[in-house]
Amino acid sequence: MISPMAHIDPKATIGKNVQIDPFTMVHENVEIGEGTWIGPNVTIFPGARIGKNCKIFPGAVIAGIPQDLKFQGEESTVVIGDNTTIRECVTISRGTVDKQTTVIGSNCLLMAYVHVAHDCVIGSHVIIANSVQIAGHVSIDDWAIVGGSSAIHQFVKIGMHSMISGGSLVRKDVPPFTKAAREPLSYAGVNSLGLRRRGFSSESIAHIQEVYRFLFLNSMNNSRALEEIEINLPATKERDEILNFIRSSERGVMKGYIH
Repeated sequence: MISPMAHIDPKATIGKNVQIDPFTMVHENVEIGEGTWIGPNVTIFPGARIGKNCKIFPGAVIAGIPQDLKFQGEESTVVIGDNTTIRECVTISRGTVDKQTTVIGSNCLLMAYVHVAHDCVIGSHVIIANSVQIAGHVSIDDWAIVGGSSAIHQFVKIGMHSMISGGSLVRKDVPPFTKAAREPLSYAGVNSLGLRRRGFSSESIAHIQEVYRFLFLNSMNNSRALEEIEINLPATKERDEILNFIRSSERGVMKGYIH
C-alpha cells in the first residue's frame, strides 16, 4: 500500500490500510489515520495529524512552516479530521505560539489551490472552493461554504451554515445562516436553500429571517437591533447563535443590505 518510491520517516506513525503513492515525502512527527489515501508528490511536514479515511491529492503541502515572521520554530501542529478531502496543491500551515495548531474538521472539502494559514480553525462539513486564500487566525464554523477565489482577512470569523459568493473580499465577520455577496461584502439574505438541505424546518428558517430583518433591513444600529430582537422574538438556538456571534465579533460584521 506504500510505494517504495515514497519516502516515509521511520518516526512517522502510519495507520492500517494507508496508501501512499510515489514521490510523496512524510517527515517525522507525523500521524496518519487508517484508510487514508495520499497521492503522489505530496509533502507532509512534522506536526501533521491526519485523520481516518482522508484523501490528499497531488501537490498538497501539509504542516508547512507558517509564513509569519514572528515564528521562531516553536513546535506546533496541523490537525485534520476524518473523511476530509484535500485537493491538488492545497497548502496548510501549522500553528504559531498563538494557538500552536491549525485545525481542519471532519468531512470537509478543500478544493485545488486553497491556502490555509497558521492558527486557523475550520469546522466540520465545510467546503472551501478553488483558490480561496485564508489568512492567519481565521475561524470558519461548521457547514460554511466559501466561493472560489475569495480572500479572507486575518482574524475574520465566518459563522455556521453561511455561504460566501465567489471572488469575495472578506474583511469583516460573516454571521451564521447568511449569504454574503457584493463589494464591499454585504448581507444577501438567509442561506435558505442550504438550511433546507440540512433539515431546518420552514418555521426555523422564517425565524432566522426575522432576526436578520431587525439586524440588516432597518435603520437601527447593531446594539439597538440586538435589544429589539431579545424583546420581540422568542429565544431559540438559532436566535441565540446569531446574538452571541454578533456580540463576540471583534472585527465587526459585514454590511447590511444595500438597496
